[in-house]
Amino acid sequence: MSDIDSTPVPQGELALQVVAMPRDTNATGDIYGGWLLSQMDMAGAVTATEVAGGRVATVAVEGMAFMTPVHVGAVVSCYCDVLEIGRSSVRIVVEVWINSKHDGEPIKVTEGEFVFVAIDEKGRTRAIQH
Repeated sequence: MSDIDSTPVPQGELALQVVAMPRDTNATGDIYGGWLLSQMDMAGAVTATEVAGGRVATVAVEGMAFMTPVHVGAVVSCYCDVLEIGRSSVRIVVEVWINSKHDGEPIKVTEGEFVFVAIDEKGRTRAIQH
């Protein structure tokens, strides 16, 4: 196995970075999963909006598993990779990474699939022009 294969790297493009703050923690000082999910949703929406050329709405979130807690002060980086563009929907995998507070090495926190649908000014589904 080469060094490249053994070093995990984010897939997709950086869509959002935010610092995890004390107000976003549970009683034990770890970041709430719901807060992290909302950051992932925002990152996915940024990418989906670009792909769809306008307003989108989240319609599904699939397959999330948290691999490690996020500490206060961590820079949370959300990477998005477009998996599929349908007639009116966009399916995106969102990965979340932080850097270890011990050695600065990148650590994958979670990933999930998000599905967005393009909507018009009245909130109705519209076709994606691509």
